[in-house]
Amino acid sequence: MDNYKVQILDRYIIRKFLGTYVFTIGLIIVVMVIFDFAEKLDDFTELKAPMSQIAFKYYLNFIPFFINQFSGLITFIAVIFFTSKMAYNTEVIAILSSGVSFKRFLYPYFLSSLVITIVSLVLNLFVIPVSNQHRIEFESQYLKKSSRSTFEKHIYRQVTPGTFAYVREYRGQTQRASFLALETYDNGAIVSSLEAANPRFNEETQRWTAPEYVQRYFDEETEYFERKKNLDTMINLTSEELGKVQNLIQTMNYKDLNNFIKQQKLKGSDMVEVFEVEKYSRVAYPAATFVLSLIGVSLSSRKVRGGTGLHIGIGFTLCAVYILMMKFAEEFAKGGVLPPLLSVWLPNIIFAVIAIYLYKKAPK
Repeated sequence: MDNYKVQILDRYIIRKFLGTYVFTIGLIIVVMVIFDFAEKLDDFTELKAPMSQIAFKYYLNFIPFFINQFSGLITFIAVIFFTSKMAYNTEVIAILSSGVSFKRFLYPYFLSSLVITIVSLVLNLFVIPVSNQHRIEFESQYLKKSSRSTFEKHIYRQVTPGTFAYVREYRGQTQRASFLALETYDNGAIVSSLEAANPRFNEETQRWTAPEYVQRYFDEETEYFERKKNLDTMINLTSEELGKVQNLIQTMNYKDLNNFIKQQKLKGSDMVEVFEVEKYSRVAYPAATFVLSLIGVSLSSRKVRGGTGLHIGIGFTLCAVYILMMKFAEEFAKGGVLPPLLSVWLPNIIFAVIAIYLYKKAPK
């Protein structure tokens, strides 16, 4: 096949690939928005959410978040759908019989995957953190479940190595908590603690104040304590860290997240693995587009009995396996079983091996 005809073939496959991807993701978004709106309609009505904010502050920011979450898997389904259709219509056989190698046949798939990966990376690293801020702000104001859980009921953070802060029932509107404790440990044993009821946090000065507090000291089996007036102390704990951890890291761009992780490492935080999982997944999930596309093409380019339906069924099964592997890998990282970098990339590595195997078995 001459170069001009190959370019026509490239444009045909790219148009089919991206067209099917956009159509599939658009269809799923419409369905998701309808179901989500129906589920949350009672909250919107009861809390009097303006329709303009529902449309532009919530759903406009919900859509990029949703697209990014499932972009790789939707790419996989799109590839299987239109490639298996080509195989069923014997288009793939005709292309390969005309002198185009299977490796060259993959070229437009690679270009299309590259476009989707770049868009996904830009969304992941820069756009979605900003949209998440607006989405989470809307949810905390107009959704009952989210408004109750904007802040964790029990907040326990390591503020410096060996020193832990415990905050109970912090309320962002009043900047007050029901209880504050600051505990210092040495070799696993508590050395001293500071406890205050109804403390208040000043975001400008980053200081905690309370009318009175108790200072406790522990010496082997003996405990000493003093009651004091007018607590006024600064703790290495920002107002952002008082919110739910998942909400906190979802609203940070890549640079801010890197700086935050460095800060948490200096504090000796035991939640660094959670933050690193978020960091590495922002690159690993878009990169999965290439692996899943190769699996999709290799799997669906052969004409088999059962046609498109069989390919799509196998595709959905592999999608389910991939999602399960991602979730298990994340939990292994958060639990300290595996390093976060390895855990996040492990599903991609395993599926890359599967992709290479299927590529070798694909029709040539």
